[in-house]
Amino acid sequence: MQSIDQQTQVVVGLGKSGLSLVRFLARHGQTFAVADSRENPPELSTLQRDYPQITVHCGPLSSELLSAAQVLYVSPGLALSTPAIQTAIANGVIISGDIDLFAQHARAPIVAITGSNAKSTVTTLVGQMCAAAGLKVAVGGNLGVPALDLLDDAVDVYVMELSSFQLETTSHLQARVAVCLNISEDHMDRYVDVDGYIAAKQRVFNHAQTLVINRDDRPSQPQQAQSPTISFGLSTPAAGEFGLSEQEGETYLAYGDQHLLAVSALKIRGSHNYANALSALAIGTAINLPMAAMLSALQEFPGLEHRCQWLRNVHGVDWYNDSKATNVGAALAAIEGLGTGNVGKLILIAGGDGKGADFSSLKAPVAQYCRAVIVLGRDAERVVQALGGAVAIEHVTSLEEAVLAAAKRAHEGDSVLLAPACASLDMFKSFEQRGDLFAQAVGRLL
Repeated sequence: MQSIDQQTQVVVGLGKSGLSLVRFLARHGQTFAVADSRENPPELSTLQRDYPQITVHCGPLSSELLSAAQVLYVSPGLALSTPAIQTAIANGVIISGDIDLFAQHARAPIVAITGSNAKSTVTTLVGQMCAAAGLKVAVGGNLGVPALDLLDDAVDVYVMELSSFQLETTSHLQARVAVCLNISEDHMDRYVDVDGYIAAKQRVFNHAQTLVINRDDRPSQPQQAQSPTISFGLSTPAAGEFGLSEQEGETYLAYGDQHLLAVSALKIRGSHNYANALSALAIGTAINLPMAAMLSALQEFPGLEHRCQWLRNVHGVDWYNDSKATNVGAALAAIEGLGTGNVGKLILIAGGDGKGADFSSLKAPVAQYCRAVIVLGRDAERVVQALGGAVAIEHVTSLEEAVLAAAKRAHEGDSVLLAPACASLDMFKSFEQRGDLFAQAVGRLL
């Protein structure tokens, strides 16, 4: 085993964020090594081409190598419970990550957004609100561009999507505004229990100047709010809160007793998207964005691909692609969001890699809003068992079959919803590929 000599820093993990760490440290003249548990990590060829002088250790992580360092920059894809990392921690090695380095070097305010669901939607929407207000905004993190690649002294505000994995290695965030949008059970294949997952998410609030809180979602709320707070929720708002308000049969986004915008003016639909809109307005208010600019951006926002995305109407049936619903909470939000106020019923397409999740909370909303469920993928039978005969269920082996089966079962006025409640990697390269194939199959319907 080669030593790291005097290299006191090791980048652990050579995916997209690991390579961004390499670029950052090299640009700042730092001495470091790289380690990855895989024999051929995704960015190895790029590193060898651009940084041939950097020592790279591929294969099973060495406790000796990692414990000889002073600092490990651990990529989000690697669990801190990995034995070699645990040994390093026990030996006093400091654990950090790309978000920590980013926060220490960013000269503009940081908006930090986490949550089990809707992170990407809200991050993108807040970014567009900032742009509409005339600010130079940088958007990224867990979404799109790695954090360290965004650093630029000309930026006015950073809007960052952060995962629980990123937050595990983050101690110096000190965001101008921090929000945990919601909590539902996810990544139980990585955390011992849901409390560990919640604790990772809650790190977003550490030393933040303003906290945006979902008053409808207790697990996402900070245990001790020592900073000013702004809340959002679907209930009628009190003074200084964002919520929904009714007037003459119309539902409005509201701030206290002020009606801001009728939800009918939005391009995004469903109560979960109304919550997303309200959270974005609360975040924007916390960084003093003009309300007019925020509402203008909100009215133009079409939503994101694969996130409760309307595809088309075929014979009176609406088709929605929510392939990004990779956990139970996201699927619940889509089912309840589209089911509420819908004229017809939903045909739900679900299943895939369940990541050890409990699907039982799907049973009641499925019974209430769905006409049938089409299941596929590795954990299809676990979904069936959790639903316990709530509605008619049909097994299929492909998305093409699922689309055809759903089309046969749907009545005029119904909606077909792909909201798998599962990851995609048992059958697909990514949730994007799953959503694209679904959209293509829907496009072929006559």
